[in-house]
Amino acid sequence: MSKPLQSVKGMNDILPGEAEKWAALEMLVSTLARNYGYRPIRLPIVEPTPLFCRAIGEVTDIVEKEMYSFEDRLNGEALTLRPEGTAGCVRAVIQHGLARQTAQRLFYIGPMFRHERPQKGRYRQFQQIGVEAFGFDGPDIDVEQILMTARLWEMLNIEEHLTLHLNSLGQPEERARYRADLTTYLEAHREKLDEDALRRLHSNPLRILDSKNPEVQAVCADAPRLMTYLGKASLAHFDGVRRLLDATGIQYVVDPCLVRGLDYYNLTVFEWVTDRLGAQGTLCAGGRYDGLVEQLGGKPTPACGWACGLERILALVAEVFQPGEIPGPEAYIVHQGEEACHAAFRQAEQLRALGLSVQLNCGGGSFKAQMKKADASGAHCAIIIGDDEARAEAVQLKFLRDRDTPQQRLPANDLGDVLLDYFFNDIDETEEEL
Repeated sequence: MSKPLQSVKGMNDILPGEAEKWAALEMLVSTLARNYGYRPIRLPIVEPTPLFCRAIGEVTDIVEKEMYSFEDRLNGEALTLRPEGTAGCVRAVIQHGLARQTAQRLFYIGPMFRHERPQKGRYRQFQQIGVEAFGFDGPDIDVEQILMTARLWEMLNIEEHLTLHLNSLGQPEERARYRADLTTYLEAHREKLDEDALRRLHSNPLRILDSKNPEVQAVCADAPRLMTYLGKASLAHFDGVRRLLDATGIQYVVDPCLVRGLDYYNLTVFEWVTDRLGAQGTLCAGGRYDGLVEQLGGKPTPACGWACGLERILALVAEVFQPGEIPGPEAYIVHQGEEACHAAFRQAEQLRALGLSVQLNCGGGSFKAQMKKADASGAHCAIIIGDDEARAEAVQLKFLRDRDTPQQRLPANDLGDVLLDYFFNDIDETEEEL
């Protein structure tokens, strides 16, 4: 007997019981994005490798160590499984001329891939929500996107476990001057830097500010501050973001060590951070990337976006709340006999056409065994059909969660009205009471 194959480490199956939670979260996010005027876009999973090298930066961890890249066997083209969504979205906006038509608000949900050591909250295949806006150059779009994330945490009832960190990276020329002075400062303290910081010292020194090593953090505490290098325009933009956040009541922390890991960011950057997920404390992050469209071959276009991993959202929700029961179908149809089987299939389709969720017993079994399955499914009621009921065009209706309502026999044609009245009139009455 051959050994069973396993999934690739860090690329996980989402099984029934969990998959419903994923679907509910995706629907919630899609509804939220549309409520803010954002439209869905679907992007390829595979992109040309140079897209990420040019967009993310050659000396970032993603490009240096984490991309799944390969050569196309047909034409030798260098291809990569997308490690993040912004670069591909920008490529699509340029390729199809979307930003030339009008300012764009877009969102996507899908898998991303990074070759790294799998651990809680970090997987080789992970699902990501991405939100991008093109053609807006003021601080208002930055704040709109932050408000979107704050609204999502409120809808999930996890807002009290998250803190907004905010910073400005200024413009590239301002950051270049700062980078030179920061490198000089860190060189003077290189004996206190760890291996990772030394590796980044001349290639990407701003990332050292984001180190989790306490000794490196102590060095960075006295490092020059980027904010002192910003010009009037950059400071005015950041002040505009802060004033709008203050006006809407969003609490935040100005974090001078917040730099983000990708080269394309400028001006506003932000992260939502929690202390409930261990080392993987960043739940959501984003900011402006005004130069990226031009960098990838398009016309100069201001842009702003954020991204968030679904796994981390669900992990925080599970950490804060006890998992709830997965809702069962509204009805489960039990049947025995050939005529009953035909009637059961017809009845199931009629009820589904009315918008009811119906699970039909398949695989046979005694009435007793099928009733056990009906109860285990979580269904609210069982519809019982034997050959006698089929011939009489009738059904037996038994409510499984409402023990006070007796089992009843009724005409099959009346069943839909009875169930609609039971399930939906109760909802209407509750809404009226509220």
